[in-house]
Amino acid sequence: MNKIEIISQIGDLKEIDYRNTLAIATLIELLIDKGIITRQEFSRKSYFLDNLPLEELKELRTGY
Repeated sequence: MNKIEIISQIGDLKEIDYRNTLAIATLIELLIDKGIITRQEFSRKSYFLDNLPLEELKELRTGY
């Protein structure tokens, strides 16, 4: 793989990352707009998950 292909793939990943971020932000805003969650609840949960050790976060995902 040459440098041009690598740079092109990085550009593609940036576009995918942007679209995924936009989709997540849109879902969060819709949940807030519909009164399903509040910004404070989202903020608290984000802080909680961000501060969990990696092993505990994995356990939450797998349900064990």
